[in-house]
Amino acid sequence: MMAVALLYRYADFVKLLGGTEFHLGWIVGVGIAGSVATRLLIGSWIDRFGSRPLWIGSLLLFAVTCLAHLAVTTYNGPAVYLLHILFYSSVAGINGAAVTFVSHCGPEKKIAEMIGMWGTSGFIGAVLGTQLGDLLFSGAAGIERPEIVEMFVYAAALSLLTIPLAWTATRSEKHAALLPWLRKITRERLSRRAAPASCLCDEEEAADSRDRLATCPTGQPSMWAILRQHNPGVVLAVGVAMGIGLGLPPTFLRPFAAGLGIPRIGVFFLVYSITAVVTRVLTRQWVERYGTRLVMLISLSGLAASVMLFLLVDSEWMLIIPAIGFGCSHAVLFPTVVAAGSGVFPAENRGVATLLMLATWDVGRLVGAPLAGGVLRLARVTGLPPYPTMYVVTSLMLGAVCVWYAVGVFFPKRIPTVEREGELELSPAHRPPLPALDEREPAPAAIASNVQAG
Repeated sequence: MMAVALLYRYADFVKLLGGTEFHLGWIVGVGIAGSVATRLLIGSWIDRFGSRPLWIGSLLLFAVTCLAHLAVTTYNGPAVYLLHILFYSSVAGINGAAVTFVSHCGPEKKIAEMIGMWGTSGFIGAVLGTQLGDLLFSGAAGIERPEIVEMFVYAAALSLLTIPLAWTATRSEKHAALLPWLRKITRERLSRRAAPASCLCDEEEAADSRDRLATCPTGQPSMWAILRQHNPGVVLAVGVAMGIGLGLPPTFLRPFAAGLGIPRIGVFFLVYSITAVVTRVLTRQWVERYGTRLVMLISLSGLAASVMLFLLVDSEWMLIIPAIGFGCSHAVLFPTVVAAGSGVFPAENRGVATLLMLATWDVGRLVGAPLAGGVLRLARVTGLPPYPTMYVVTSLMLGAVCVWYAVGVFFPKRIPTVEREGELELSPAHRPPLPALDEREPAPAAIASNVQAG
């Protein structure tokens, strides 16, 4: 997280290349599209092979992507978009592997608390990363190439230093191993090639063998089948709204502060992180006490109000005001949304569930970054104050999702019932399916005969 936070000054890199906030929004939005695709593709993969391969591979990709940015010379070429796709794909892999690993470290009712406590380390990394960024750019009169180079090189170095830590953390992970599965496939194929023609199996056996080789080591259904069977519902919309709101500071805080003549943004993320850590410790049992629905509604409402607090900022120290609101909202909302969505899925599909909820966060940023850049550009064209307009529009969007979710919570749809002989029963369209014949309980007569036979 420290390396990611160091790159919160990515807006300075785009500005150095000649771009504006509009271009920044589209670069970030296109890059996050890669993150969404990555999360959806790697969910079942993590369930099969564990977090370690993805975690370490994503850290390597992150480092390579940071160093490749040093060769980019224009803000509107395909290179910057492709590298940003790879960058966010690596971040998605790192976070997905880490969150999935943590979610397996405790019982289901403790998922929110486990993810919340793990996220505390991310806040500490955000503080250190932004402070390092302010230190790198403190001596420059403007945006200079050497500071940009140092930013990317330091981020790559931090990623590489994390690999031994990830390897050590996952040494006791219990998942279906990738190498034994590959060895099994290789042995079967070699034995088939070495067998004489008379010993070859018939077409039906060959088809069964191919199906066996194509089956995942854990025998799990495909990711899309899992998603069709388990649907978190409106929680997905809350995750998208969370991504829109919480995605604003990492992308647009730096140009917003620069427009006000504020050279440093570290104070915002310092207060943000401290507030989040304290709030997360104080509220770690809220989900167990009050339930995910009420906690999500309160925290999403607080996020909508926190966005409006940016309208009060006119100096560096006043960044503390929205930072407190964002820290409280983030600390409560993020683990609650992930836990609410993941709880719908069975434990063996926890990787798909976790990455699906993180994908909603990415979809929010995918929508929010280009939208915010477009609002800023349109506001300048129409003569409106750019950033106040953008913050008001974003807050209204989050408020609309709050109202929608509140209606679903307090006024749920009633399941139709039919009255028969003074009793209420579910209507035929809403009755659960009958179990298979072999799964039904035996009739009393059959039980009696079995007892007598015994």
